[in-house]
Amino acid sequence: MEENKEKVRYSDEELQEFKAVILEKIAKARENYDLLMANLQSDGTNPSAKVFEEGAYMRSKEDACQRAQRQMEFINKLQAALIRIENKTYGVCRVTGKLIPKGRLMAVPHATTSLEGKELEQKNKR
Repeated sequence: MEENKEKVRYSDEELQEFKAVILEKIAKARENYDLLMANLQSDGTNPSAKVFEEGAYMRSKEDACQRAQRQMEFINKLQAALIRIENKTYGVCRVTGKLIPKGRLMAVPHATTSLEGKELEQKNKR
């Protein structure tokens, strides 16, 4: 009879597997963030630069700043996922209360909704 019971959370072993994936993604994201920040902090002044080159340089800085901001948001979402792992609530859809499929979590480890939950949210916003 226990076999027919729907699983309500991931096992501790599965949570550790997700944690390893998330920690790896955080490390890569921090590396990218550090590179973007180093690029932003370089002064890039060139006495022979022409005015139009300065405009391109400023646009490049703005792009790098936006990418750095997105990277930090991604890191924050991954860190929140680590907290859910510690609380043993990781992988539970916040809309449906059902488990988010493992494949989705491996692809998007910071996901808080299943695809079904995401569709329900979008339908309710309309």
